[in-house]
Amino acid sequence: MPNADRSLILSNASEIVVFKTGTYSSHLQMSDLEVIAIKNGSLIIQNGIISDILDYPISKSNSPISESSIVDITGKTLIPGFVDSHTHLSFAGDREDELNMKLQGKTYLEILNQGGGIMRTVKATRAASLGDLVTHGEKNAEIMLKHGTTTIEAKSGYGLDIESEIKQLKAFRELNNLRYTTVIPTYLGAHALPPEFSNKREKFIDLIIEEAIPQISKSHLANFIDVFCEKGVFTIDESREILLAGKKQGLQPKIHADEIVRTGGAQLAAEVGAISADHLLKTNDDGFRALAEARVIPVLLPGTPFSLMINDYPPARRMIDEFDLPVALATDLNPNCYCHSMLQVITLACFTMRMTPIEALIASTINSAAAIGLEDSIGSIEEGKQADLVVLNDRNFKFIPYKFGTASLVDMVIKNGEVVAANTPALISSSNHL
Repeated sequence: MPNADRSLILSNASEIVVFKTGTYSSHLQMSDLEVIAIKNGSLIIQNGIISDILDYPISKSNSPISESSIVDITGKTLIPGFVDSHTHLSFAGDREDELNMKLQGKTYLEILNQGGGIMRTVKATRAASLGDLVTHGEKNAEIMLKHGTTTIEAKSGYGLDIESEIKQLKAFRELNNLRYTTVIPTYLGAHALPPEFSNKREKFIDLIIEEAIPQISKSHLANFIDVFCEKGVFTIDESREILLAGKKQGLQPKIHADEIVRTGGAQLAAEVGAISADHLLKTNDDGFRALAEARVIPVLLPGTPFSLMINDYPPARRMIDEFDLPVALATDLNPNCYCHSMLQVITLACFTMRMTPIEALIASTINSAAAIGLEDSIGSIEEGKQADLVVLNDRNFKFIPYKFGTASLVDMVIKNGEVVAANTPALISSSNHL
């Protein structure tokens, strides 16, 4: 990790976006939040932690800290670092030719049944070495960092045997030692039924429960356990059994829920005490009520229906307005949805799900942090929190969806109080070159 044993002052921001809550809880409803845009303000970082937020510019002459680096960000906006709470960060092989299959009208499940989709990636990932997976993940993490993502949740699920799943999870652990982006690992062994178990579903589930989960838990390779609960993949009963087995071993449940067909995955997420339920394209009102009552974070992934060309997006407006759900956003980076950028996700959220720019920013930072249990340390600009920050090269945060596709919108990325990516190379610490 970067060396944060020094002070850094970001001075004279056009806007510092601060979220305030009256009653801070582990899960933030949109209605709880007050947003304050501090104009011409400054931020003081000491030892990697935000120590003060000021409403005036700082210079050498009025600096409260005698020895500190002062970076003038006049005309620029300061926001929290993005938290991408649903990705498949490292895998082997690409599937670019499957676009033509989609253009011909083939569905996700049809491509899967023809040996494409997940199974194609599983074959390549099983053949890849640990080093290959680390290298691939490192490249993805570097691109994501340059787009402002400072924390990434990463799922396994492209091995589907114990050895290969552990290999993926070990790659995530290595990435935490190599990169400046924090990687949070999730075990997704129940991503699909592998071909060698095509007629032995119960044996595969037993393998996950009796062998894989205990090994992964004992080795502390994952924080969460996830299941692809979907028609033709894993049923509600199978998903419940796997998630509860992981929970018993200390892995907090997550779930791919109601993405293609409504199965009741949202209700299952509430039942098992999942920290998040992800996708939710087909969830009904009963499912939304269950999530709200159980305080489960809904993680929406607009890049996925966009890449599947199904023109069917989660009803984010109703989730926020009618159910007061604390919506989070994520990329779902994977071989089928090859999106690295939370900037692009915010654009999709606004243009396809009618979220407002501030809702989308909240969903990409503090609510996304809550979806991986880290809202107390990251996801917002608050005194005492880790200094994971993004400097935008424009005068307010509303330019994120407005200037969609603009690569230069991110001017600087700060991780643990250190500049780790910048349009001005001289600002990057010599030990932190990407």
